[in-house]
Amino acid sequence: MIYLDNAASSFPKPEGVAEAMSEAVLHYGANPGRSGHRLSRKASSVIRDCRKELAALFDCQKEDRVLFYQNATTALNQAISGFPFQKGDHIVATVFEHNAVRRPLERLRKEKGVEVSYMEPDETGSFTKGVLESALKPETRMVVATHASNVTGEILPAAQWGEVLKQRKETVFLVDASQTAGIIPVSMNDGIDMLAFPGHKGMLGPQGIGVLMVQPGIELTPLIYGGTGSHSEEPGQPDIWPEGMESGTLNTPGIAGLLKSAQALKAVGVKKIGEHERILGQMLADALGKINGVRVFSGKGERLGVVSFLIEGVDAHETAMILDQHYDIAVRSGVHCAPLSHQYLDTSKSGLVRASAGLYNTKNDIQTLARAVEEIKEGLLG
Repeated sequence: MIYLDNAASSFPKPEGVAEAMSEAVLHYGANPGRSGHRLSRKASSVIRDCRKELAALFDCQKEDRVLFYQNATTALNQAISGFPFQKGDHIVATVFEHNAVRRPLERLRKEKGVEVSYMEPDETGSFTKGVLESALKPETRMVVATHASNVTGEILPAAQWGEVLKQRKETVFLVDASQTAGIIPVSMNDGIDMLAFPGHKGMLGPQGIGVLMVQPGIELTPLIYGGTGSHSEEPGQPDIWPEGMESGTLNTPGIAGLLKSAQALKAVGVKKIGEHERILGQMLADALGKINGVRVFSGKGERLGVVSFLIEGVDAHETAMILDQHYDIAVRSGVHCAPLSHQYLDTSKSGLVRASAGLYNTKNDIQTLARAVEEIKEGLLG
């Protein structure tokens, strides 16, 4: 199969990821941080190594502020719902947000009386520093933004926005790097206070593990209370990082796999990976743009290897089904858990077909997809 659904979950994984997970299960499958025997110590050491590796990769100031969760959705919920918002506070987000951000924000609006604004691109179709500056208010406590659209692949100027927000000590900057972590360089030194991402997308790791990084000075209330492996005699949740923010047994096999994939990313080079995917994405956008009757939705300026399209007169789900069943090509159709993006693009009713390139895709994969789309269009519409 030609796999072009990497924006949902990358596949295949680098050599060694599955082996690292298997080793955790077979050779040191004990509970990390809960016992003093050598198997438990081994599990704990792998988790510490992963925190250290990720802190260095993303410039998080303290390793104990690298938190592990089930996925990016849980990490984002912890960052948003665990922040001490008060009635009347203001949050700025974008129309490109995934539901993992939008729905927690809408819950805060309903339950806490927090105001939420969703920024749209300017008249040129771009997100600029000015777009952010015009959205800010004295009451703005948080700016939360996806680093790149999971529909068009457009990369938002997180570093520029971070520079603006560095001047506003009362405003926290949360970046959802679900589409960019492991694909383009991301540094928390660029004014990012909190950074969330999954292990299974650009990081090339396994499903079932997500990460939230929090710079010192940002305090959160845990969403989950329970066992932390220390201070067990206390009735309340201990105010210690990372243990107090990670109740329950961690996913050691998943973290072991993420550690191995992070090391693989470093060996290949994040910039190299991003350029490879960008070239494939541009190649696909150009090829599809030459087919009469095919509408292409691709980011302006700096972008990822993510391209969405629609054959006019053909249902998006039908296109994806034909690609899967007749051409052995995996893509994704629908609204991609990003309804505000589709409202902005005016594609809410039709949805779109999304192809997303990964590290292991080739130019031949892209050419094959483009030919398949043309054949589907000709076969169904003439």
